[in-house]
Amino acid sequence: MYQFNFNFEEFLAEYWQKKPTIIKGGFKNFVDPISPDELAGLAMEDEVDSRYIAQHDDEWDVKHGPLTFDDVPEDHWSFIVQAANHWHEGAAQLITPFRQLPNWLMDDLMISYSTPGGGVGPHIDQYDVFITQGSGKRHWRVGPKREDYEEEFRHPALRQIKSFEPIIDDVLEPGDILYIPPGFPHDGYAIETSMSFSVGFRSPKKQELLSSFADHVIANEIGDVHYHNPDLPARQCSGAILDAERQGLENMLRSLLDHPQLMKDWMGEHLSNNRHELDLIAAEPQWENSEVREFLTQPEVLKRLNGLRAFYYPETPTVAYIHGERFTLPSECEQVIPLLCDHEEVTGEMLGEMIEHPAVIDFLTQLINQGYWYPAE
Repeated sequence: MYQFNFNFEEFLAEYWQKKPTIIKGGFKNFVDPISPDELAGLAMEDEVDSRYIAQHDDEWDVKHGPLTFDDVPEDHWSFIVQAANHWHEGAAQLITPFRQLPNWLMDDLMISYSTPGGGVGPHIDQYDVFITQGSGKRHWRVGPKREDYEEEFRHPALRQIKSFEPIIDDVLEPGDILYIPPGFPHDGYAIETSMSFSVGFRSPKKQELLSSFADHVIANEIGDVHYHNPDLPARQCSGAILDAERQGLENMLRSLLDHPQLMKDWMGEHLSNNRHELDLIAAEPQWENSEVREFLTQPEVLKRLNGLRAFYYPETPTVAYIHGERFTLPSECEQVIPLLCDHEEVTGEMLGEMIEHPAVIDFLTQLINQGYWYPAE
């Protein structure tokens, strides 16, 4: 199990979304959770999001997966697997120390394998990232946050920028962690064949929230009401939109936001949707309620699917938002959903007397049959 070798609360107070930093020995005695061959195997799968990036002098080559590794050059190339924590149990364990941050901000674990000189060039990301150096060494440069960096179009699949003056210029060795907040330019290349493990946290954009909320309103047939004004005045300027009318239309829009439960349900469903594919397999054969209850009376473990997004509001702990769906339990079962959402594994002992409640067993049976939770090996 991976554990931080530093005080995470102090890190948050000094660096989180404020400034980049390198934490030397952030993980003590770090060992790669996945081998290069296993990572390459994932990159060859259709369901897995992967990329190959190579540099030849000033020319860049990018291929999207599924990848093959025939005729690759000797150096100056990398391949990247997104959401590796969804597909590999060992890689998923690297996420656990980062659970001190909200799960709804968690995006994925991206793993890159690089030959000497391999990298993706200078660029800017709009999310928080913790880059843990695995085997090998990698040289990193990070620049100051500014608005005037000029893009350089070396390849249509790469959003690179021109060079920058670094405020961090250092070599990462196994177990070192580089933290980069949104908006800081950075560039890393492998000094020797190496593995890098990037845990990303991505906050939603205003545009995404507005688009998602509009979809939710339309899908649920909310606000299907026309503008109404029984006090409409006569006018000489028929082309004018009077201020009172503009305000009335604005109020119609604002009234959609003035429904706390509607907002909470939409937000829970929206945040529980996943940007990346999951290794989701429905149970076959399907479980019966009696089998789930019998399972939970044994010293067995139910594990949440890696990468599954499952949330709740503390003030309404009987409602869960899981993979874009909303689930509700009776009021007397309020400890069940927090257990499932806060922990990666749950046992009958943790659930206690709740394993006798028919609604809880029915809920768990549904989650298992959908592949959201499964018996741990």
